[in-house]
Amino acid sequence: MARKTKQNPRASLNSDKDQDATCNLDTPIRPEVHLRRSSRNLPQTMQHGEDETRDIQGKILGSRADLDGTVDDEETGERKQNAKEGVKHAIEGLVRMERRLQRATKRQKIKLEETHLEVKADMTDSDGPDTAKDEAIKTVGPAPSAAGKEPKSKDGKLDRHRIGGHGMDPENGNIHAPEEDPDVPERGAARPPPVNSPYLPLPWKGRLGYACLNTYLRSAKPAVFSSRTCRMASIIDHRYPLTDPLQPEHPTKNRPDKSQDADHRLGTEFVQNLGLRNAADIIKMLRWNDKYGIKFMRLSSEMFPFASHEEHGYKLAPFASEVLGEVGRVAAELGHRLTTHPGQFTQLGSPRKEVIKASIRDLEYHDEMLTLLRLPEQQDRDAVMILHMGGVYGDKEATLDRFRQNYAKLSDSIKQRLVLENDDVAWSVHDLLPVCEELNIPLVLDYHHHNIIFDSTKCREGTFDISQPEIMERIAATWRRKGIKQKMHYSEPCPDAITPRDRRKHSPRVKTLPPCPPDMDLMIEAKDKEQAVFELMRTFKLPGFEKINDVIPHDRPDEARPPPKEPKKKAKTGGNQKRKRAPDEKPIELNDVGVGADDQVDMPPPGGREVTYAEFGMGGPDNRVYWPPGMEDWLKPKKRQQKNGRSGREIIEEEMEEEGLAEEEGI
Repeated sequence: MARKTKQNPRASLNSDKDQDATCNLDTPIRPEVHLRRSSRNLPQTMQHGEDETRDIQGKILGSRADLDGTVDDEETGERKQNAKEGVKHAIEGLVRMERRLQRATKRQKIKLEETHLEVKADMTDSDGPDTAKDEAIKTVGPAPSAAGKEPKSKDGKLDRHRIGGHGMDPENGNIHAPEEDPDVPERGAARPPPVNSPYLPLPWKGRLGYACLNTYLRSAKPAVFSSRTCRMASIIDHRYPLTDPLQPEHPTKNRPDKSQDADHRLGTEFVQNLGLRNAADIIKMLRWNDKYGIKFMRLSSEMFPFASHEEHGYKLAPFASEVLGEVGRVAAELGHRLTTHPGQFTQLGSPRKEVIKASIRDLEYHDEMLTLLRLPEQQDRDAVMILHMGGVYGDKEATLDRFRQNYAKLSDSIKQRLVLENDDVAWSVHDLLPVCEELNIPLVLDYHHHNIIFDSTKCREGTFDISQPEIMERIAATWRRKGIKQKMHYSEPCPDAITPRDRRKHSPRVKTLPPCPPDMDLMIEAKDKEQAVFELMRTFKLPGFEKINDVIPHDRPDEARPPPKEPKKKAKTGGNQKRKRAPDEKPIELNDVGVGADDQVDMPPPGGREVTYAEFGMGGPDNRVYWPPGMEDWLKPKKRQQKNGRSGREIIEEEMEEEGLAEEEGI
């Protein structure tokens, strides 16, 4: 085999320079970069590294070096500009690639959630490794019925590790086709049509309410809302005193100084102050609701951030007693009902002890918040805490048994407030009603959840069967036994929702009223919050609808507006230039000079608008608080239009729309 001769790097470099000196200067030279180099030539390469690096950089930039070593500055600047534009296009391309990756990841996640696997429940350590490996994962039987019942195996036991719908039928080993999965759009669209009741609870005598957030007040300047929160890292950072304790905190100029000693009290005070601001805004929200005929509202569970946290938690008394007492006084004065709804992670039926402990802490926090309102007796009794049963954990009966045991450990105050609600994942009305009657717990009927999870052996989808006197009387009796005013929830799915997964999402607004008693306290759970209530009031001419008027796009008459700036004086023209006075001319007094048409100065328009705190955010003198569906941007100032072309983000979004990525990938 012939042995290859090694090339001297110095000779190669000299030959390249000679070639550069003899070639046409107008022709750019592409760099000849050797990616592989023997380590034995490393000392020689390092010796001439500086010259070679400079030479390669010149070639990459497309610049030319004269024999005297001078560089064409104009051509170099042009090359650098082109390089910058190339980097910009590369960044935009990376952004598009990242979005494609996010869509692909989301699509794979959805497919993974739809994958139906089962871990064998009876597998023990005595099984051999091969047996455990073969029997650990297998496909499962058909999906549960709409009633939420779990499929059973041959021995009659529940398949506790079932994750979902289609797969292998344990009875006959047949594999179900994907189109038979109830979560497939075709299957969801082909389900039996819902049977709805024609009854409307008119004339309406009840109270309509919304949950937690007022969209009109949230977009005000300053914003009025009750869910300000922070990260746990912010609590830890604020354990350190500010750089200048005498000045207010600033994101850059006056931050916590971590060189000083930490004080846990400071971190707790920081998060408590957020809660005080949230609670104070509830008073404005109650006044606003009362003005427009809304007398029912759900308080945000995030009013006091991390209050039920194991490490960063805190009691509300005494620091929040005064502000919550004022909230309760206003609610009692106006006759409003206040409730709460602990989050989805508060589950008393969980098999995990740490979840039970966290759930009890969360319920104690909500109970303390409602107790500190110091409402009158009936209003305090009506201030309930709505809770979902939570997960099934493979066995509904075992989950109900754990719920009974943990419910018995709760304080009497929590038991008095706790109510259960049917959900849209596993627990139907017929699942919860027996345990509610057994433990003396009121049941909240959610019509929207019932249309997704219901017992098909006892009722059909829709509002007709669930509103029959027999079942409605049983539900109402769970409230009367405790002397609490009954409440219900109503919402509707989005128009394009077909599968159960899609139908869980609430529509921005609702189109009708459910067949409930006309004196019901009805919570409207919709994305547009108070605007969904306004939509019902306008549609059915409910009391107070005449007070609601449309907003003026991008203008809020209930907010202060600073006076406009005085216009700049225009420079005097040649005819108005100051002229020299003749020696025999007398000076003219200023008062003797008239103001002609050419001498007039544009006076600024009248001053700004001032509003009091009571008038702020209340809709102005014409009560302009309603924004049409999809027009939430009308609540904010009009965006400035760019004069010098579009922004990079707009260009990327337009390119993505042209490529049809969203439609192609189905996200």
